[in-house]
Amino acid sequence: MDINLLTVDSARSAVLEKQTTPSAMVDAFYQKIEAEDGPIGAYLTLSKDRAYRQAARIEALADKGDDLPPLAGVPIAIKDVFTTKDVRTTAGSKILSEFVAPYDATVVSRLEEAGAIILGKTNCDEFAMGSSNENSGFFPVHNPRDLSRVPGGSSGGSAAAVAAGTAVASLGSDTGGSIRQPAAFCGVVGLMPTYGRVSRYGLIAFASSLDHPGPFGKSVLDTALMLQAIAGRDPRDSTTADVPVPNYREQVGEPISGMKVGVPGEYFEEGLDPEVREAVEIGLQEMKIAGAEIVPVSLPHTAYAIPTYYVVATAEASSNLARYDGVRYGLRSKEAKTLSEMYRRTRDAGFGAEVKRRIMLGTYVLSAGYYDAYYLKAQRVRSLLARDFDEAFSKVDVIVTPTTPTAAFKLGEKTDDPLAMYLADIFTVTADLVGIPGISIPCGKSKDGLPIGMQILGKHFDESTLLRVAHVAEHALAGKVAVSS
Repeated sequence: MDINLLTVDSARSAVLEKQTTPSAMVDAFYQKIEAEDGPIGAYLTLSKDRAYRQAARIEALADKGDDLPPLAGVPIAIKDVFTTKDVRTTAGSKILSEFVAPYDATVVSRLEEAGAIILGKTNCDEFAMGSSNENSGFFPVHNPRDLSRVPGGSSGGSAAAVAAGTAVASLGSDTGGSIRQPAAFCGVVGLMPTYGRVSRYGLIAFASSLDHPGPFGKSVLDTALMLQAIAGRDPRDSTTADVPVPNYREQVGEPISGMKVGVPGEYFEEGLDPEVREAVEIGLQEMKIAGAEIVPVSLPHTAYAIPTYYVVATAEASSNLARYDGVRYGLRSKEAKTLSEMYRRTRDAGFGAEVKRRIMLGTYVLSAGYYDAYYLKAQRVRSLLARDFDEAFSKVDVIVTPTTPTAAFKLGEKTDDPLAMYLADIFTVTADLVGIPGISIPCGKSKDGLPIGMQILGKHFDESTLLRVAHVAEHALAGKVAVSS
């Protein structure tokens, strides 16, 4: 059995048909991680004891002839912003470098209940703040497709693990594009569900009104099966919606003939790499061949999305990260002589430059005299962005855009220019601001062989349609590995 070819479905089938055992599969993946992850840096912590205990549990069920759960034996990785009981959880930050959580995030417990085996915790930008995974408090992640390039962020480790084959699937979080952008850069599928579809309980907060947990996989079906396991109301998270969770697997594979696909002109303007434009246009043409109608739409307030995001997100980050004070848990400065000095020294030593930058920006926009001018105005613009999408979705079933303006850039290329780094998320932040679901699928490669992603956005809680369209596009584009010159 070649573990590089395993999907969520085939891994479970291999266990079900006794082609292998979960323990043997875990052995193989840990051997691969040890041999290959060094130069990539996708993992921060391996959870071997936990993985082998879960493997033994699944083997016992199989030996008894019991029905196996839907993800039985599937080896996955978890972004290190989700708490895991008795396993280190750092959020990619030195301030939590030795923190071991006393409980599991809801998504973690649901994945294990579904039979998945957690191999370990993946590297990420510190507190999920970044677009390149160079902001990790430990070491950067390298893109498995080209080790000189970034994997995207902030869920770069989760995307890289799937791309490198050191996990069958993985879990990430998306606050401004942190699932979809690394999925595009690494050439895998990344799904951000509707805000409220998946519980945030146990997700270390960056911006609470924007954080979306979601899966990575090698295919649209992989992400659909992962979403099936984690979606649904959670009484421990009041923002989860009491909305029925459909059978996503049944939707994947349904035809899209007669469906309307919106194309917003604002996402195809100056600044979009010609190779990315061409790849996405090929994807749209394949959708048309499959029977969909391509409809021009307008999202007129798109130009305000980045400034709106960086007001709202930094304000919420400033509030959320106030809890890291060296008192209750995490790093504490041992050099301080007074309480206030302990606060200052702890936060200065524990937080990286990007986190400090965002805390200061957020504190500023929330401060007396500036709240109305910045934060309140940003929330009003956020409402205008939501109205744009409501109007567009009254005419179409899904909206298609590029995921990113370029393919993966080189490590270090944008670290000295925060604005250029922020603009890497220009096509993804709007979906987080308005809470709709989005998915990135591979749609070709650049002349340099770098993956290019196509983003598909859907209506609130209509992941079924999103997955249906994405699956058709994925299969139509299979084999189109490079755009023409």
